[in-house]
Amino acid sequence: MEKEPRRLVFGATSVICLLVLPLLYAEFFALNPVPFDRSRDSLEMVGMTHLSNLSVSISSRKFGKGEEENKSLKSLLRRLVRGEDLTKLEATGFACDSAIHSVVCIANQPVRIDTHTMTVHAPSDQPMVPGRSVVRPYARQDDDNLLKTITPVNILHGNITPPACHYTHNVPAVIFSSSGFTGNLFHEFNEIIIPLFITTRHFKSNVLFILIDYRPWFVSKYHRIFSRLSQYEVMNPAANISVHCFPGAVVGLKYHDNLAINSSEIPGGYSMPDFKEFLRKSYNLKIKNVSEIERPVLVLISRRKTRMFLNEDEMIGMMKELGFQVVVTTRPNRMSNLNRFSKVVNSGSVLVGAHGAGLANELFLSAGAVMVQVMPLGLDWPANAFYGNPAREMGVHYLEYKIEPEESSLLKLYGRDHPVIVDPDSIFAKGYQAGRAVYLDQQNMKINLVRFRETLVEALRLTGRLAPSS
Repeated sequence: MEKEPRRLVFGATSVICLLVLPLLYAEFFALNPVPFDRSRDSLEMVGMTHLSNLSVSISSRKFGKGEEENKSLKSLLRRLVRGEDLTKLEATGFACDSAIHSVVCIANQPVRIDTHTMTVHAPSDQPMVPGRSVVRPYARQDDDNLLKTITPVNILHGNITPPACHYTHNVPAVIFSSSGFTGNLFHEFNEIIIPLFITTRHFKSNVLFILIDYRPWFVSKYHRIFSRLSQYEVMNPAANISVHCFPGAVVGLKYHDNLAINSSEIPGGYSMPDFKEFLRKSYNLKIKNVSEIERPVLVLISRRKTRMFLNEDEMIGMMKELGFQVVVTTRPNRMSNLNRFSKVVNSGSVLVGAHGAGLANELFLSAGAVMVQVMPLGLDWPANAFYGNPAREMGVHYLEYKIEPEESSLLKLYGRDHPVIVDPDSIFAKGYQAGRAVYLDQQNMKINLVRFRETLVEALRLTGRLAPSS
């Protein structure tokens, strides 16, 4: 008789465990959402069963419920096209906006995206002959060789029979690539980050990004930007081989110009100052105007391979004599950590560097700060097009220091009368790679301190300060 109570207790405990375990299971997965870079097998393991005839909602219901929500979504999507493209979008539910540098295709009706084949199925409720478009979603459409590195997205539209949904989302998809020239800060901002802002800011984070040619380091590097433009984790389609259903889609990103935003051509009328404010909030940058900096700080971008300053120590000494607190960037990978480096640049009154990708950090300068570009021989056009002209639109003062032949290492290599020195255009006429090999990859500089001092004195003046008397 003494063993009977123990059996009762054991039985009651088993029942309680069976009741509690499902609650613990549900609580665990409520606190641990499934990341989009997991494979479909792992999705099944954690309870998101793959059922061809069952739609599982894994995005919040911002759009897709009711007529008003559908109208709102269509209104947002239609802002991305104009003229005949807009007429076509409204008539058929699908249209592409083609420009010199970018192609953007929009579907304002439900689509199904097969991530195994990267095919967007965009059926129309209008009688249409089935059509097919192929887009390589990267903002350098004029570079055929580069486009070969971008995974193509196939778009089937018109009277088609789409595949069954595996997962259903209730916000539109935006598809773009992280291939191309990633690894170079200028190209990352110029061809991906700024175009992404142009294309998606007006959705107010109610979009889901599908990143083809997915690079984990790139997603990590720009996590703060992605998380402000979308409230959902970036999807890696190669790790989510399924059919995902969306109420609409955008394939490709709109591009305006080098580090530029044309407010008259962007949904919502955003401008470059708006983008800089967006960056300031994304990276929690404290300084909004250069007048807030108590002591003038000069951030010097130090190069260690090409376009080096051969007398850098003497340059730094002269900068300090002018009253600058000098911050030298020496580690090659320091600028890859934007969370930290953006704050370094934002704290600076003046940013100085030779022509190169590091000057794209001018995006983090406060209003009224100064960017000084040291222009090597033969690089007048790219210096102005990539960094000089954009700086002026950012609310940043721009100064350039154009070196003389005597300051270039090329003079010793080729001689004063060589075309490399006297006629750079003739070198670039042989092709970009010929010009690059000489002026970008082979050139270093020994700066004339007397001449360069005059440029820095002007930089001080532009920030509202005077140089100490000699």
